[in-house]
Amino acid sequence: MKKIIIILLITFGVAVLPTVFIDFNTDYLIKPALFPPKILFPIVWTIIYILMSISLYLSSKNDNDVYKVYGIQLILNSLWSPLFFLFKTYLFSTLELVVLILFVAVMIFQMHNKNKAAGYLQIPYFIWLLYALYLNVSIFILN
Repeated sequence: MKKIIIILLITFGVAVLPTVFIDFNTDYLIKPALFPPKILFPIVWTIIYILMSISLYLSSKNDNDVYKVYGIQLILNSLWSPLFFLFKTYLFSTLELVVLILFVAVMIFQMHNKNKAAGYLQIPYFIWLLYALYLNVSIFILN
């Protein structure tokens, strides 16, 4: 029980801390047709961070490789918001997102090899990142 709480705190801390001083206003952007309502983002990300934490808990028994890839993708995840919203570097944030997606794919395979459920729990994250890539590329092109 203690381990899952620590994982949750680290995951939410690393993911949320860089966003504390960021204005997530997208009103100034030309958005693609499939841009979701703003309220959806915090709901989806909360669910994803919980699933990420559970997956790490299920798959990390004495496996430093899983921790390493999880940590790298978590840092990449936390870097995207400042790149996109603070610095407005839509091309660079797109490229960073592609790298994040690749690390998440590796993480899914690693977790799946340790615990099948852990791998499956990451599929919503992977799908959401692909959707985020669509949004990011669209915003880059439209703006």
